[in-house]
Amino acid sequence: MERRGGSLFLVGGAVRDLFLGSLLVDVDLVVEEDVIAVANDLGRRLRAKVVRHPRFGTAIVRGSGFRLDLARARTEYYTRPGALPTVRPSTIEEDLDRRDFTINAMALRLVGERPGELIDLHGGERDLERGILRVLHGESFQDDATRIFRAVRYAGRLRFRIERKTAACLERDRGYVETISGTRLRREFERIAVEAEVGGIVRLAARRHVLEAAHQEFTLDSRALRAVSCLPALPTSHRDAAFFCVLLARAAPSQAEDAIGRLAMTGRQAEAVAGLLGIQRLAGELSAAEARPSRIAELLSPRPVEAVESFALIGPARAARRARRYLDEWRFVRPRLDGNDLQRLGVARGPALGSTIHALRAAKLDGRVRTSEDEVALVRELTEARVNSSRG
Repeated sequence: MERRGGSLFLVGGAVRDLFLGSLLVDVDLVVEEDVIAVANDLGRRLRAKVVRHPRFGTAIVRGSGFRLDLARARTEYYTRPGALPTVRPSTIEEDLDRRDFTINAMALRLVGERPGELIDLHGGERDLERGILRVLHGESFQDDATRIFRAVRYAGRLRFRIERKTAACLERDRGYVETISGTRLRREFERIAVEAEVGGIVRLAARRHVLEAAHQEFTLDSRALRAVSCLPALPTSHRDAAFFCVLLARAAPSQAEDAIGRLAMTGRQAEAVAGLLGIQRLAGELSAAEARPSRIAELLSPRPVEAVESFALIGPARAARRARRYLDEWRFVRPRLDGNDLQRLGVARGPALGSTIHALRAAKLDGRVRTSEDEVALVRELTEARVNSSRG
């Protein structure tokens, strides 16, 4: 690049995170020339694989332990609120002008006439120092209402204050969330769900009435807000579905279906929401003093694990504790004897084999069998009872 006289810029969140001393997760690079040629050059120098997307003016350079995302500097305009932008090649200055917030609109020149130069046309460095989040212009949320969700996500993650005029624009333009497609809206919620500071982000979103701008049923009481704060304890791949479960825990089935459609939820997410609503109808039985572990497992095992996880966060205290124990312990309980052992003991293949395994597992869950000898004795008892029943 230096031989060609071109420039290479580190841009956006990577520059922000450098100023904040945070770990760089996304490394976005911008050039003002042919991005494919630059990517090919970097690929040769770094002995890395290059994935080219000439139609979009982007490329990925991927090597051992690193990934670089490259893009051609571009400007963009929106034909209508909620539409994807129309883009054309431009300068780095125009590229920064199109970005969402001042703290994401800085560039650091890596290669070129003045390496190390910071390009900060909108006061992003000052806003980082002051801990505030500010849009570049007053129609920003109208152009792309997903920025409303990014505003609360960045403010919550960084513990920044949303600047006064930006907050006023957010309040004024919440209705533009209706212009966002279901898929894009769902992805914003998915991004929030995996944030380490998800509790603070959702509290801010609730205070700014951002959640119900997406759907009227997304209103959270104090118990639900506490549940959201516990999402980081779940496996990362489960958090999105569990988040939707908590958001819709108080919804009627028809309202939940409407929300599922509005956000174009995946089948896995929709099944989790339906599963939670089903578990909640069983809360009384799950809480009953006489409910044995085998009964709890029987009630919960058909439900998606994300539904049970969310119920463990938001359900009535005793039922929630039992759901948690099911997740941590009871669902993994298996008899010592397997199908081959049972056949050697005279249990025929088919329904009898399945029912015997089920009975063994229930007995082990409830503490009625503890050793292999106990299990053998129970199998013989069940087999004898089955034979006597057939004779009768």
